[in-house]
Amino acid sequence: MGLPALEFSDCCLDSPHFRETLKSHEAELDKTNKFIKELIKDGKSLISALKNLSSAKRKFADSLNEFKFQCIGDAETDDEMCIARSLQEFATVLRNLEDERIRMIENASEVLITPLEKFRKEQIGAAKEAKKKYDKETEKYCGILEKHLNLSSKKKESQLQEADSQVDLVRQHFYEVSLEYVFKVQEVQERKMFEFVEPLLAFLQGLFTFYHHGYELAKDFGDFKTQLTISIQNTRNRFEGTRSEVESLMKKMKENPLEHKTISPYTMEGYLYVQEKRHFGTSWVKHYCTYQRDSKQITMVPFDQKSGGKGGEDESVTLKSCTRRKTDSIEKRFCFDVEAVDRPGVITMQALSEEDRRLWMEAMDGREPVYNSNKDSQSEGTAQLDSIGFSIIRKCIHAVETRGINEQGLYRIVGVNSRVQKLLSVLMDPKTASETETDICAEWEIKTITSALKTYLRMLPGPLMMYQFQRSFIKAAKLENQESRVSEIHSLVHRLPEKNRQMLQLLMNHLANVANNHKQNLMTVANLGVVFGPTLLRPQEETVAAIMDIKFQNIVIEILIENHEKIFNTVPDMPLTNAQLHLSRKKSSDSKPPSCSERPLTLFHTVQSTEKQEQRNSIINSSLESVSSNPNSILNSSSSLQPNMNSSDPDLNVVKPTRPNSLPEEAIHEDSSTPFRKAKALYACKAEHDSELSFTAGTVFDNVHPSQEPGWLEGTLNGKTGLIPENYVEFL
Repeated sequence: MGLPALEFSDCCLDSPHFRETLKSHEAELDKTNKFIKELIKDGKSLISALKNLSSAKRKFADSLNEFKFQCIGDAETDDEMCIARSLQEFATVLRNLEDERIRMIENASEVLITPLEKFRKEQIGAAKEAKKKYDKETEKYCGILEKHLNLSSKKKESQLQEADSQVDLVRQHFYEVSLEYVFKVQEVQERKMFEFVEPLLAFLQGLFTFYHHGYELAKDFGDFKTQLTISIQNTRNRFEGTRSEVESLMKKMKENPLEHKTISPYTMEGYLYVQEKRHFGTSWVKHYCTYQRDSKQITMVPFDQKSGGKGGEDESVTLKSCTRRKTDSIEKRFCFDVEAVDRPGVITMQALSEEDRRLWMEAMDGREPVYNSNKDSQSEGTAQLDSIGFSIIRKCIHAVETRGINEQGLYRIVGVNSRVQKLLSVLMDPKTASETETDICAEWEIKTITSALKTYLRMLPGPLMMYQFQRSFIKAAKLENQESRVSEIHSLVHRLPEKNRQMLQLLMNHLANVANNHKQNLMTVANLGVVFGPTLLRPQEETVAAIMDIKFQNIVIEILIENHEKIFNTVPDMPLTNAQLHLSRKKSSDSKPPSCSERPLTLFHTVQSTEKQEQRNSIINSSLESVSSNPNSILNSSSSLQPNMNSSDPDLNVVKPTRPNSLPEEAIHEDSSTPFRKAKALYACKAEHDSELSFTAGTVFDNVHPSQEPGWLEGTLNGKTGLIPENYVEFL
């Protein structure tokens, strides 16, 4: 298990979990720094002490053999495993050379010592300086915050406003320093994978030159050296792409930190000061608190950021009520009282600001008005997987394969944006798009055409390989066995909707042709994976962990290109299970709840009233009969049913059907003869229109019956009647 990713969004919360994760990264950097210093010392001994060369080589080899790389994430790519294994390979080589006499070692200092010292001083040294700055700002911020919160509310308003402004400035500065420190730690952890190993590889290559008796050994080492060089280059290429993505995310977090918060399982969380009664009076103790609205559980963890440790045992209580504390009733500002079901008395808490208190009271259903700062930032693309979309992609592919298949840097070199947009506007014009026989004019450069193709794929409402399958593809790429990876990806591709799979097959066939000409265009399968991975398999949430998984997105595309004939022209080995054939709406408890704002590329609507149930039963029965007689036939036709199925894969999300913004009154009522039943919500959902109901997981609805709106039910909650997504509930 590797190091957990440091999320920029956690810098704002500065939670105990974030501090513990940061400590593990710092410990790894210290460990690496100590190892590099030891390695440099051993290398200098090797150069200066020829008589003691044998013992020095043994120690050097032992040091290499004992060190283990720790990557970020829960799995390693083949390249990272190759790099991690490289130190053990180097140690083996050095042990085999122990009996050989070394007469001359030239340029060892330049190729080994200097790069390692440079890495340690410039990268690890910079990380240490950033840590000092971060620790200093932490102490400064916490001190000013405590002093600020101890201000009496009886002071003049101007003094209080000035104090608030000062705290805001210090908080913002602390947040920026925290982001920069996390970014530097992530950067050094990634850099060491190639800047650390590469000098060692160069040093060994130099030794082979001067070893007369090591000639045969050098030949044997050649294959692994080639593989390692490719792995280092691939890792460097991925790092360059990943670093730009992480830096871009950091800048977004600096500009709009509230808009990039990660999805939390808690309704509200953060630091609060809790009033505790002591023998000598009262004291205010800092706690990290979480609140879950569904269970009404408040968890309080005493924690001091300055000391970096817990100050006592965790405590959980069940919320009974939450009341704002009037300013004239207490000397502290931003206070509110909480009553618990399982604890006598009143718990007085102090928030960090007026806005923080408002959010806590809103979450606990206090007197503050309901406020929701979440925004639906999902934007709909103009591109579609229709006849026009297929025509555009085919025209671009035809132009590339007939005019530019051998151009160097194909798909990696981008075209001028204005030209790309102009070409897309021409291709997406319904008048020209309908002319299927018309080729793209020769006036358009190949780099403009390839950029137009990639841009069109990014303009789709969702990635071509779909958000709900993204994590499943990533998991498949992390499997240890290559055969298992291909088999799992083969199965996942056949779960995609028909149009998505057809477009993906068209694209993979083309990329295979491009890769076959890599000697001329320099675009190998690995290079094409780097280009198309983030486009075809981008995640729904932009986080550091998702960016770290880009390398596995690239591996998925490599597998699709290398095995395109098998994946698209044959059915998967494993037939669909009964659970996949049944239209079950229950999801495993460890899966991620679906997002109400998700929109698939293709929606399959259900029919109305009793006819809908009869047709559904008919489909299930006929599907089960077909499985028993001919499993492969079901596989070939499964894509049309797939979006309405609850797959066995826990990462696949339930799709909420789309509706118009408003409905006529008669459109949401059913025949009076329809039976009314109770239903229970499987997932939480936020209403997007006035005619819909908002609810949490476990909510029970009354008078639930089919609606005339496809994919929706009508039910009653707390006296209000509205629409409920059909695949979000189960009947009781």
